[in-house]
Amino acid sequence: MTMPLDTDPQTDDAALLARFARGDAGAARTLTARLVPRVHAQAMRMLGDQAAAEDVAQEAMMRLWRIAPEWRTGEAKVTTWLYRVVANLCTDRLRARSRGPVGLDEAAEPEDPAPSAEAQLQTQARHDALRRALAELPERQRLAVMLRHFEGASNPEIAARLDISTEAVESLTARGKRALAQALKGQVAALGYEG
Repeated sequence: MTMPLDTDPQTDDAALLARFARGDAGAARTLTARLVPRVHAQAMRMLGDQAAAEDVAQEAMMRLWRIAPEWRTGEAKVTTWLYRVVANLCTDRLRARSRGPVGLDEAAEPEDPAPSAEAQLQTQARHDALRRALAELPERQRLAVMLRHFEGASNPEIAARLDISTEAVESLTARGKRALAQALKGQVAALGYEG
């Protein structure tokens, strides 16, 4: 008789995490049932606050789910990694508590993540200059440079698309880059690359 996955104590955490990474929801339920009480207890011991401990446990599990696809079995135990995350999260909360509450007048203004108008104009000027310089290249050089540096195609892929040899691709891209550098050389300061 086999035991269901969620009650099988022999299934190790790393195997369950690998199953979750492959889309096995049952593995996630098992890991959650197995690990959340432990991490919550650890957070509760460190913080002494039920709500904060629940938040830390939830955040720690979310981090575990995010790293699941990259988990390398054998490097560390899942519980060791998770306990370290919980400890760090709790330490961060304890530090924030010791600083005390910050008044509205003392809080820093949130930074606007959007680039400034000046930065947007500079970026547009750079794009325009590059587009004009690319337009001046011979067609095959332009295609090779664009495929390589804008689409991320490999030299063999470019060779197949342009029906030329890999060596010819290397030559085309090298000549194209030199021509672009020469065409943009006089505009370096105007494009904001000096200073």
